[in-house]
Amino acid sequence: MTKPPDRTWEGADAYEAFMGRWSRPLAQKFIEWLQPPPSAHWLEVGCGTGALTAAICDRCEPASVLGSDPSAPFLEHARIQVSDARASFVVAGAESLPHREGGFDAIVSGLVFNFLPDPVQVAASVRERLRPGGLFAFYVWDYSEGMEFLRAFWEEAIAADPQAADRAEHLGFPLCRPPALASLLETAGFAQVQVGSLEIPTDFADFDDYWLPFLRGTGTGPSFVTTLDATSREVLRERLERRLEPGSDGRIRLNARSWAVRGLAS
Repeated sequence: MTKPPDRTWEGADAYEAFMGRWSRPLAQKFIEWLQPPPSAHWLEVGCGTGALTAAICDRCEPASVLGSDPSAPFLEHARIQVSDARASFVVAGAESLPHREGGFDAIVSGLVFNFLPDPVQVAASVRERLRPGGLFAFYVWDYSEGMEFLRAFWEEAIAADPQAADRAEHLGFPLCRPPALASLLETAGFAQVQVGSLEIPTDFADFDDYWLPFLRGTGTGPSFVTTLDATSREVLRERLERRLEPGSDGRIRLNARSWAVRGLAS
């Protein structure tokens, strides 16, 4: 099994420009797929800048939502973005999740579990924090096949420098496939496990809209770009601009897929 590469997830604004703009519509798709009951008490694992938190508040009629994340700068951004009184936030990593007396009704996570060093242990910890019959669900990008804009980036990066394969997400995330997701929840003791796909368009206004977020350092691809010298960076940029042909209106239209999994605590 390939060990996932190190990540740099520090700048909230840079994350929003790179991935946050896609995680927000994806969070809405996830809620549509999940169809959770109203008036639930929620815990979100790795809430980041608040995309899923906002979707829960907007669409699920929650009693409360507690977002946890190890990044204080991301939580500061989330507090600004999500002003709903039912939402609160706490600095906490996946290895030290908060408890609630009587257990949470639902625990969810968006785009986090593939980055965890021991996702099975975290899933077991989640189960301990749910009430009996409580819902656990999360989703991850389909890095192996479904992320067209990232796949293009890494294929061109590897073509220019084969050592880039050590960082490429589509080569380093075995969890981002349906059988692995279902097995994770079943191993952690969840019942009625289901997996579904979520798809969104990733529509870029022009090539700069695609390329410039890769220069800001936050995320796996951007952190790789920071390791390149000016010449190598320009070579990569030129390769990508040749590959990503815009439409007649100048826009670059690609698609992104995520896999979601859900199960119930026994």
